[in-house]
Amino acid sequence: MTDLKRRGLLQQTLVIWGGEFGRTPTAEGSGQKPGRDHAPTGYTMWLAGGGVKGGQIIGATDDIGYTVVDRPIHPNDLQATILHGLGIDQHQLYYEHQNRKEMLTVLGGEIVKEVFA
Repeated sequence: MTDLKRRGLLQQTLVIWGGEFGRTPTAEGSGQKPGRDHAPTGYTMWLAGGGVKGGQIIGATDDIGYTVVDRPIHPNDLQATILHGLGIDQHQLYYEHQNRKEMLTVLGGEIVKEVFA
């Protein structure tokens, strides 16, 4: 981030960090190695640069971080938002195969407009 900013590239570079799901807030299982399970309703993504309005949190989980309680964002919405940040219209992203247009993305996502400045 520092290097991108120093070289004047941060505004034209979208930086994304995250995972495909969250983790349960408590340890599960017994024995010497209890673990944490998947929590698909409470994942975290972090975006910076590329026109992203910094310093904000969009959405919230409950007090223990298990489930979404404010402004849920569907993975399709996240994908549409990332593509928008890259300057790509999700409805135009396709390839032709045997004279048919095959979509490269999952359609139906809405751009999370408050992400961008």
